Amino acid sequence: MSLKTQISDDMKAAMRAKEAGKLATIRLILAEIKRKEVDERIELDDTQTVAIVEKMIKQRKDSITQFEAGGRADLADIEKAELAVLTGYMPAGLSDEEVAAEVAAAVAATGASGPQDMGKVMGVLKPKLAGRADMTAVSAQVKKALAGA
Repeated sequence: MSLKTQISDDMKAAMRAKEAGKLATIRLILAEIKRKEVDERIELDDTQTVAIVEKMIKQRKDSITQFEAGGRADLADIEKAELAVLTGYMPAGLSDEEVAAEVAAAVAATGASGPQDMGKVMGVLKPKLAGRADMTAVSAQVKKALAGA
């Protein structure tokens, strides 16, 4: 079953269970998927769907930070509830050790010798790790690996 189909099925289940918060978040996901499909005239696959969900997760995290800084705990709680629903659609994450192994392999494969080769290494890692690891943390590990190279 594709991720998009799973999201649609979850929407129907949320309707039946009268889970308003979850239903609203799922509708946001489906609207964003539909917008992307219409804009680009394509049918999204699971990788592209995960990228959309990942972007929405990043937006929610940023919003939570801003709301908490502004003293709006009520709005932060709504964003946290949406974040919980969105996180459920992400593939299983990689451990720090697995990410470190992927970074080491990518550095070796590209022949990177210093910080100037960061773009090459990230270009190899992004398609492999997108949706499975926090790319900010991956970037930090690449910097550390290349600084020691």
